[in-house]
Amino acid sequence: MAKSTYVYVSYIRTTPEKLWSALTDSAFIKQYWFGMNAESSFTTGSPWKLVSQDGKIWDSGEIVEATRPKRLVIRWTHQNKPELKAEGASLCTMDLEPGAGAVKLTITHVVEREPSKLIEAVGGGWPKVISNLKSLLETGSIALQEPYPAAAAAQR
Repeated sequence: MAKSTYVYVSYIRTTPEKLWSALTDSAFIKQYWFGMNAESSFTTGSPWKLVSQDGKIWDSGEIVEATRPKRLVIRWTHQNKPELKAEGASLCTMDLEPGAGAVKLTITHVVEREPSKLIEAVGGGWPKVISNLKSLLETGSIALQEPYPAAAAAQR
C-alpha cells in the first residue's frame, strides 16, 4: 500500500530529558501548542488525545511506544475534520538524539495512503508547533502566538 510521509527535523539546545519532559508534560505542551492539551500518561499502550481550550478533541489515539528519553510513537487519528478523519490512523514518531550541545528531534508522521490531506495538514502544523517548542526551551518564550494569524487567514 502507498503511504504519505512528512519528516521534520529540529536541533534544540537542551538535554534529552528536558525535551522528553516538554513533549510529555501537559502543562508545558499547552504553552507551545497554541493552548492545546495533550492528555495521556505517555506510557506504552496508554490512550492519547489532543484537546483544544474549549474541550473539543482534535486528535486521539494511543501511545505505541514510549522509550524515555529517546523515542515516542503515537497512533494518531484526526477527529475534527471529516475528510482527515476518513483517512484513518497515522503514526507519529518522535526520535530524540543527543548531540554536542543540542538534541536532534526528528518527527516522522506517516499515513498508509497517498495522497494524504492529513499529511498536508501536519506539514503546515509541525513547523509552527516545534518552532514554539524550540523557542520556549531555548529562550523561555514562544515564537508564535497563534497558528494562523488573522492577516494570513484573510489572504487564504
